[in-house]
Amino acid sequence: MAARPGVTLAEIAAEAGVSISTMSKVLNGRADVAASTRARLEEHLNRHGYTRRGAAQRAETIELVFHELEATWSMEVIEGVEDVAQQAGLSVVLTVSGDRHSPAADWIDGVLRRRPLGVVLVFSDLATAHRAKLRSRGVPFAIVDPAGDPAPDVPSVGSANWSGGLAATRHLIELGHRRIAAITGPEDMMCSLARVDGYRSAMNAASLPIDPDWIRFGDFHPTGGESHARELLTGPERPTAIFAGSDLQALGVIAAATAHGLSVPRDLSVVGYDDIALARWLSPQLTTVHQPLRRMGEEAARLIIRLAAGESVDTLRMDLATHLVVRGSTAPPA
Repeated sequence: MAARPGVTLAEIAAEAGVSISTMSKVLNGRADVAASTRARLEEHLNRHGYTRRGAAQRAETIELVFHELEATWSMEVIEGVEDVAQQAGLSVVLTVSGDRHSPAADWIDGVLRRRPLGVVLVFSDLATAHRAKLRSRGVPFAIVDPAGDPAPDVPSVGSANWSGGLAATRHLIELGHRRIAAITGPEDMMCSLARVDGYRSAMNAASLPIDPDWIRFGDFHPTGGESHARELLTGPERPTAIFAGSDLQALGVIAAATAHGLSVPRDLSVVGYDDIALARWLSPQLTTVHQPLRRMGEEAARLIIRLAAGESVDTLRMDLATHLVVRGSTAPPA
């Protein structure tokens, strides 16, 4: 049956052979509906492209969803979302669910029951079924710092990761470094690949060789940065500089250098990525690529508020500029 505009919930319920109260239970994420019935009714809703109308049915909240909370990084995004929410008279509900790719399967039923004004997610993407459920309930969503490549119709706010990797590596080259390694995040994350592609571009533009062993994929955490740096610093032709794909990885790199009796930046220059608050309190202070995490949260919150109000949005994908912040962890090679 072809979808037709303006179809009512009662008409869909009649077509599916259920009561409107059962259909309402599915819309509201109620648990007292059999899984097979729920799946069948969701298929009817999707086929008709049904979208619930009326902001009065939604709570005055924005739901912010992470797969993990890393205090220094996550707080920047949280504060950005909170600032915009408060200006709009909204509250923020914080949820931790799933992995870096998407929320857990049971998250969707919970958010349907909570019925927020909108959802901001820090993930790669949303499953097609989850996107359809949120849209049918009239709950707009946006992804912050997408780890993957979201579908074209998924609103997202990211940053210029390739440019950041290029700027970090070019800075080290201009200081005179020739043996430069890169430790980035997981290999299945688009931001990791983009940052290391920026590194490759800078090295190729300077006609510098890239040892395949000098490109490492980590996990954006200090332990991963430290373990990879320990291996890189062991050989006789060790790198004189390391570009880390996150400030937390850079902390691990500095710890590994210290364990090897190396001084930063005299023996090893280190560049991070993110420019978290801690970067200014290290000794030496960390040279890093500033990723506008707080503004990314702000823009995502503004986006879903506009979508919830029924405003048209010209651009669903926004990539904010990054820039290099030079501090004390980089210097010419000894």
